[in-house]
Amino acid sequence: MRFSAATTAERLLPQRLALRFRPVLDRLDALLLAADDRGEAGRMSLIAFVIRVISAAIAFASQVFMARWMGPFEYGILVLVWTSAIIVGSLACLGFHTTVIRFIPEYRERGLLAELRGILLASRLFTLGLSTLVAGIGALGIWLFSSWLQSYYVVPFVLGALCLPMIALTDVLQGIARAHSWAFFSLAPTYLIRPVLILLFMALAVWAGLPADATTGVLASIAATYATSVVQLAGMTRRIDTRLPHGPVKILLGEWLVISLPIFLVESFFFLLTNADVLMVGLFLPPGEVAVYFATAKILALVHFVYFAVKAGVAPRYAQFTHGRPGQLSTFARETVSWTFWPSLFMAAIVLVLGEPMLFLFGPEFVAGYPLLFLLVIGVIARAAVGPCESLLTMTGNQNICAFVYALTLGLNIALNIALIPPFHLWGAAMSITIATIFEAAALSFIVWRRLGIAMFIFIPARSVA
Repeated sequence: MRFSAATTAERLLPQRLALRFRPVLDRLDALLLAADDRGEAGRMSLIAFVIRVISAAIAFASQVFMARWMGPFEYGILVLVWTSAIIVGSLACLGFHTTVIRFIPEYRERGLLAELRGILLASRLFTLGLSTLVAGIGALGIWLFSSWLQSYYVVPFVLGALCLPMIALTDVLQGIARAHSWAFFSLAPTYLIRPVLILLFMALAVWAGLPADATTGVLASIAATYATSVVQLAGMTRRIDTRLPHGPVKILLGEWLVISLPIFLVESFFFLLTNADVLMVGLFLPPGEVAVYFATAKILALVHFVYFAVKAGVAPRYAQFTHGRPGQLSTFARETVSWTFWPSLFMAAIVLVLGEPMLFLFGPEFVAGYPLLFLLVIGVIARAAVGPCESLLTMTGNQNICAFVYALTLGLNIALNIALIPPFHLWGAAMSITIATIFEAAALSFIVWRRLGIAMFIFIPARSVA
């Protein structure tokens, strides 16, 4: 018997209350229980949303413990090193973690099993090899130019380079799982298991008598990242092997790279844009202020995860509708804007109400970041108001213009950070990312309208679109 929200409410709630909520629950059942692509996308987005909610709670608790153990200075060093490792590791995929989302559904639809086997194999091997090379060059570069860095950054950054291959591999495995609509396999290792293991290994290190500093924190992160990635690789490989029969393997690396490189630019600019404020604060301000800003941004992640949950569920459906069912693309894309905006607005209100006591959990010094939330949340809501525009553009072959928009946005953000952080400190970083995000959302929405004729903005009714 399949789960039904409406019938479950009738069993658990008073009759009058169940009747009041029946229309909403019927609509939820119609979305989640449908056997079509819309239902599959809705289910994946809901699973992704639930995982990200749990992940946000785990990550928040983890960061609170780390900040309490380490203090603002050491915690700020760890934040800068780990953020840099996540960015470089994700970029070391060279866009393959998104390319697989585009090609795997297409190859399945067209029955191209040799090409499907090829991209599943090549994406993992190519990413692991390239990211290992990047890690080696990065560690060597940090060591050779260590005199240009503050001494307390050198060892943590060198150790952080060791994480890059596993971070990159995890991103590709996540993309493969998303392409198959395996929401749990896609998100659980990165967003549930890894942060728990980092906290566990850090607790064991402190209990064993190691100093609660940034170096110990990076070592705990390395151990957790490798353990998570190896287990995920084994599980994903076994699951793929049981569903895809053995046969010829056709590797079209040149063709995939032609598509992957523009996607790489899109992802590069997006990751840098998303994290440039933390990096720029680390460039201009001491680790203690980096810690305060990062903790504030971590609170705001409770709003961000709605956007990323919807994006995780809808990208493969965009690709499917583009190949063979373009007539359904506009309606579905419009729906995804509502899926993104209203939950984000609700979560933003909760964050603004509870932000101050949540920051106090990190330590009394972190409460200084609370006023920044009121400015930072504007950019998050602006992005949610246009939905996952960049996924729509990427999956419809418009990745080049998407990369151009992100390049402009990143340039604007960096210029604003350079101009505003020195005089306004953390407020300068908050103003910079907010202005840049509003520009990004407006530009992507406009391009989707001009290129695809779809109005990706929550306050434009679908019936008013020509």
